[in-house]
Amino acid sequence: MIYHPTGAVGPTANLPSVDGKAKLFRGFGEPSRLAIVESLRDGPRSVTEIVQSTGFTQPNVSNHLACLLGCGLVAREQRGRFVFYELSDDRVDRLLSLADEFLSGAAGRVCPHCGA
Repeated sequence: MIYHPTGAVGPTANLPSVDGKAKLFRGFGEPSRLAIVESLRDGPRSVTEIVQSTGFTQPNVSNHLACLLGCGLVAREQRGRFVFYELSDDRVDRLLSLADEFLSGAAGRVCPHCGA
């Protein structure tokens, strides 16, 4: 299989490009963004609720939510004066569950200095 930044060549040519995957994983690549995504696994939350659950500042949360929207990981819905954020797709939660499962058996290999 030959990979090119614009996509795969050969039998997997219909799969998303490497650039598309990189953009998706960019959303997970920063601990604050990952904490925000994790906080949305229980359902939609307002920015205020995300701030309370993560301990981050409102400007920090808003900045990261803009990135997460751009990466396609979260969706937003206006409800009156408030905006609520939620995971954009059930597969985001499943992907995080797979990561949890993988790390439960491989954490020492992935990050030996991270601790338990």
